[in-house]
Amino acid sequence: MRTHHNGRHENGQNFLTDRAVIAAVVDLVGRTGGPIVEIGSGGGALTLPLEALGRPLTAVDVDPRRVRELRRVVGPGTSVVEADFLRHPLPATPHVLVGNLPFHLTTALLRRIVHSDHWTDAVLLVQWEVARRRAGVGGATMMTAQWWPWYSFALVRRVPATAFRPRPGVDGGLMTVTRRADPLVDARRRPRYQAFVHRVFTGRGRGVREVVRAAYPSARIADWARRHGVTDRTLPRDLTAAQWAELFERCG
Repeated sequence: MRTHHNGRHENGQNFLTDRAVIAAVVDLVGRTGGPIVEIGSGGGALTLPLEALGRPLTAVDVDPRRVRELRRVVGPGTSVVEADFLRHPLPATPHVLVGNLPFHLTTALLRRIVHSDHWTDAVLLVQWEVARRRAGVGGATMMTAQWWPWYSFALVRRVPATAFRPRPGVDGGLMTVTRRADPLVDARRRPRYQAFVHRVFTGRGRGVREVVRAAYPSARIADWARRHGVTDRTLPRDLTAAQWAELFERCG
């Protein structure tokens, strides 16, 4: 297997070199189905093992030199594209996303991903704290809550900084994002739902019940709160995806 881990670092990429982590990523992708689109292929540390899955593979990278080098070693079923993933058009048919995301672009890339259609699963390597927050470990962020009705987020494992070259200043986190087959909220209501989550997260009050009572005085949520064990100390970050969806329905 030929890979490249040295060279210019201006694109902010920390190249994955740990074979066990690479195998874990490929295994997760192997549990999905359909064509694969890799985000930031670099020297092919993931690209070449992914080829063993025998599925159509498109590797996208912004570095023309690495694109030229990778094109020399990939098989006929792999297409290596020189492009910025933030602007690269994605397939209009079901596909799977995978990538070791540049840490400084994680938020922008995640936003591009969740706003994109047609992909079914994403296997992503990001900063450890970002992976934890997106998966709702220790409490969900507003971004996670805003997208929960349509996607499920899961934390797979922590990846030590020693698994990368150059070594970053923080550990990484391997996570998955899966598009829900049955969304918890109709997609046509997404703007209203996301505005609702923003209002609850940023509203004034000591807990969810107080915030909702102030923002939606006519909403009847007492029985919802009792059934879900929501008290005056429950914060927006403590709610689950299903609880958010039901609370949105209650508040109209």
